[in-house]
Amino acid sequence: MGAFPTGVVIVATVDVDGSPKGLTTQSFISLSTEPPLLLVGIDRAARTLGALRHTGAFVVNFLASGREDLSTLFASKTELKFRSVRWRPSAVAKGSPILADDCVACAECVVTEAIEAGDHWIFIASVEAATLFGGTPLMYYRRTYASWPEEKPAPSEL
Repeated sequence: MGAFPTGVVIVATVDVDGSPKGLTTQSFISLSTEPPLLLVGIDRAARTLGALRHTGAFVVNFLASGREDLSTLFASKTELKFRSVRWRPSAVAKGSPILADDCVACAECVVTEAIEAGDHWIFIASVEAATLFGGTPLMYYRRTYASWPEEKPAPSEL
């Protein structure tokens, strides 16, 4: 599966005490536009899984180019992921963290269905709000990070 280029996201939620939890993943897709639904796959061994299942809400933070360090931090097993990361709570995703300073966009989601699938849980969620912050997205391909190619103007725009 490493031969497929993907965007890099941090799925963030809060636990029963309201403490932020999150992880890096590439397992996400836009599932439906009407109604707006998003799907994320979370490994059953992920430390964030219990909080996500309890809260039933999350924010998908689409990382901006240059934020490889944040991707690596949230892919780690440290409990201190949010120690030096600025975030604000989502008003519609039960306080789940929005990482506006580090992302090109975010989707604030409420879980509508959770399905066990092999060694993962699949969460289908209603997108309650979405924000575009701008910038260039971070991509991942064959264990390497890269920026999405800059858009070139069409010949008619030159």
